Order: sequence, then C-alpha cells, then structure tokens
Amino acid sequence: LVPATVQNTEEAKKILETDKDVDGYVVYMLGIWTGAPQVIASCGKPVIFVDDLYGGSGEFLVAYSEAKKNGLKVAAVSSSDFNDVVKAVNIFECLKKLRSSVILNVGGGWGNSPESIENVFGTKVKFIPFEELDALYKKADRKEAKKWASRWIKSARKVVEPSKQVIEDSAAMYLAMKQLMEQNSAEAITVNCLGGFYGGKILAYPCLGFCQFNDELKVGACESDLTSTLTMLIMTYLTGRPGFISDPVIDTSKNQIIYAHCVAPTKVFGPEGRSSPYHIRSHSEDRKGAALRSLLPLGEIVTNLEFNCEKRQVLLHMAKTEANIDEDKACRTKLAAQPIGDINKLMNYWNEWGWHRVTVFGDHKRSVENLAAMLGFGVVEEA
Repeated sequence: LVPATVQNTEEAKKILETDKDVDGYVVYMLGIWTGAPQVIASCGKPVIFVDDLYGGSGEFLVAYSEAKKNGLKVAAVSSSDFNDVVKAVNIFECLKKLRSSVILNVGGGWGNSPESIENVFGTKVKFIPFEELDALYKKADRKEAKKWASRWIKSARKVVEPSKQVIEDSAAMYLAMKQLMEQNSAEAITVNCLGGFYGGKILAYPCLGFCQFNDELKVGACESDLTSTLTMLIMTYLTGRPGFISDPVIDTSKNQIIYAHCVAPTKVFGPEGRSSPYHIRSHSEDRKGAALRSLLPLGEIVTNLEFNCEKRQVLLHMAKTEANIDEDKACRTKLAAQPIGDINKLMNYWNEWGWHRVTVFGDHKRSVENLAAMLGFGVVEEA
C-alpha cells in the first residue's frame, strides 16, 4: 500500500475503512496529540507503533501504554537503531509464512492441538501413520543413503557406538522423511520416535535426519511434541536460526540449567554461520540407533521458550551458555548455561508447561515479546 499520513482521528478512521484486507499496520509517530494511533490500534489487527524519537515520544508512550492496558495487539519500537524497526516489521513476514506452512505429525502427537495451531497461526498439522513413513524408508535409495552417511561420518569429530550400517539406516530414514515432506509441501516434521521404534513400527531413529533438517532451516522435532515443533517453526522464521528441543535439568549448586537431548543442530547461527563439532553416538535410552552429540558454542546468550496456542501465552527465559557436559546418563547433547534471573523461580512452571523447552542461540527476547503482543499472547518470564 502507499504510505499514508494522518493527523487526527477522523483521518485514521478513513484509513481503516479503505484498508479492510491488510495484515496490519506500522504506525510511525512523527508528531503528538493526534489521537490517530489509538484509532489504528483498536482495529483488531496486529499493529506496530514506532517512535520517531523526540518528535513522537509523548503520544507514543501514552498510546502504547493505553493499548497494552486494553489488551490490544500492539508491539512497540522506540530505538535509534533502524534495525530494531526492521526486526519488528519482519514479524509480518513470519506470520505470513506460518499461514502457508504444514507440519507433519507421524504416529500421533501431544501438546498444542492441531486445531488450536491452525486457529491461531493458520498452520496446518497433517497426521501421517507410521506405515506411510516406514514404506518410504524401505524404498529409500540406499546408494544415496550411503553418501549421506559418509558425509556425516567424515564431518564428525568421532563416531563412538554406531556402526556404519546403523548410520546408513539413519540416512535412509532421513531420505524417507525428506520425501514425505516434499510430497506434502511441509516445512516441519515431528515423529513419535520412541513409540515407533520401541513398537517396531519404524526401523531407524530419525535423530540424524532431524539434525540435517534443522541445519537446513527445515524443522525436525522430537517425540511428536507439537508445542515445541510449532515453537521451532516460529523461531526459524523469526530469526533465521534453528531451535534445539531439550529435556532441561537444573543444578542449583552450579546455578546451571542443562539443556539435554539427543538432537541438536550444528548450524546454530543459521546455514551460513559456523558449524559446531559433533560426535555420532547411540540413542541414549536404549543404546541403539544413531544420534548426535553437538558441542555447542559457549559464552553465548540463548533464548529458551515455548508458544502455547491454547493458553495464548509464551513461556520464556534467557541464559548464557558455559559448558558442554560429558555425562553418560540421559541424552547425548548436554548444554549447560547460567540462567539470567532467579534459578529458584525457574523451578516453578514445569507442571503447567511440560518438560520440553526450545533453545535458540541469540537474544531474541524483544522480537518474541513483539510477536506475542501482535498475537495478543501474554509473556511469562520463568526466571
């Protein structure tokens, strides 16, 4: 649309009357006491207020605080760095991508219901029976699988338990999942991996394939957890970086939270960023299959969160990474971090939100808060 200038409430109302099909609004405040921002904010669509510092600050502060008090879908940017405006406006692109995205759920899921995900984001969740994935696995090109296995083995710092054949089986599972995603035009896949493997419904773990997807900014998520899968997809679109789903462990003696799982990306800063070294290990629970121990970057801020469509909330905490723990118990990747905040408060929300958290490298708190505001979600800071 052609940018418009409004100077009073009547002109703002005319904008709303003629722009019924827009996704939302970016309102630059260049002057004060027009009343126009309040009118735009009341439209029910996502709105971003931007303060032209000094020029619009008075009305910006008053209008934004009023919008927040009234529960309107308004985010705010008050910064001399124009990149902060760009990050906020890119949320519209994130929401657009989510509306056209498909998540594949193999073998049944838990967490956010498919209906709630589609109602909030427009993202479709498609159920896939184990048999469909297994059939593709059995038909997978074994020569291509050998190439992927060789590539993974060559890039690994070391291979501990799995044989070459087991890694080739994992590569065949990757090719099967990739074909399944292509057939369904899907951007994300989550598999009931433990139920499927223990029940003999799938013959290889999807862990290495998930790592490959996440490095390529396609989402591969563990255990058919739809809440975490959705969170990973949102953050991939929002930041251009993959997420890491984990079962956190808290060590109060060291003021640490340890993000532990058998799947983690090696390209945590995105496909063009540096790669983390990794080991190829067996899957921790049953010492079978192939999984990854990713040695993740230290001294970095990470954002840890879950989006819940049914609660219409985001749970969030920040931390600073400080160690890759080598411990045989529990999952292979164990990233220890110092929570930013109160570790005792961090013990309080697990019964309401479940064990999993999604970790994304970088400080994305403000972007998450802006997205939540534009969705009408609350933000719960758990530390």
